[in-house]
Order: sequence, then structure tokens, then C-alpha cells
Amino acid sequence: MKPVVIYYSYSGNTKSIAEKFKETLDCDIFEIETVTPYTGDYNAVVDQGKEEVESAFMPEIKPLAVDLSKYDTVILGMPVWWYTYAPAVKTFLNSFDLSGKTLYPFATNGGWLGHTFKDLKKECKADVKDGLNIRFNGKNSRTNEKEIEAYINSIT
Repeated sequence: MKPVVIYYSYSGNTKSIAEKFKETLDCDIFEIETVTPYTGDYNAVVDQGKEEVESAFMPEIKPLAVDLSKYDTVILGMPVWWYTYAPAVKTFLNSFDLSGKTLYPFATNGGWLGHTFKDLKKECKADVKDGLNIRFNGKNSRTNEKEIEAYINSIT
């Protein structure tokens, strides 16, 4: 049974990595999208993200046409917002039952992973494997391409 890639991407960095998983593993892919997109300049979105993380806000997400019963393995991609996963990912985790699934997370960030993967393990009932931390400088990955490829190829 092929895995499925589910991801949320604000700036496109997480999407670019999610697509690498899809291409390498030849699997299905679904994007988590908020009903109300984040708008404004970078600093305005950062400030809004901080407020949302601190208040455990869960933005409404668009319906995700994924039937998780068809998959044993879920690859979950997310950007790091204020040292944890983005609020849209929290909404996804609270909307879908991942019990009995094996979860391979990856997180994109501009500097520090924080407690993203620890929070993920607390939040969902899946068997959460060690995650892949992918650091970016703007649109450029600072994480070695071979490290990313090795993680993707470790998923069976």
C-alpha cells in the first residue's frame, strides 16, 4: 500500500518538499488549505501566526478529499510557526483520525524546529516516526539534499 503525502504550505517551501516525496514514492498528495488565506506582509502574517499558536486557534480548512482508510502510512509536511506546527495542521490533526497509522513528519523552517515534533506526538494518535527538519534561507534549502533523499527513501 502506497503512502499518502498531506501538507500545509504558506510560502511554498513545504510544498516543494512534499512534491519530492510524491515524485520519489509515486504516491497521492493532498494540500491542507485554509478557508481564509493569510494576507498582508510577512511581518503581519508572523504576528497573526504567533497569536494563533499562543491561543491554540484552529483556522477552518477547506474540505480535504482524502480517504485515510486507503493508507497505512501518512507523510505530513508542515512549516514551523513559533516553534511548533502551523495552526492549519492543528486543525487537520483534530479533524482526521490517524489512529493506527504510521506518520512520517517533515517540517520546514527558517531557523529553529522548536518543539514541533514533540507537539505532534502529543497531538495525534498515530505511530509518529522521527521527523525530518528542513531548514530554509528564503526559498533555498539549507538542508543537504542527500539527507532529504535518504529520509524519503527510508519510508516503506
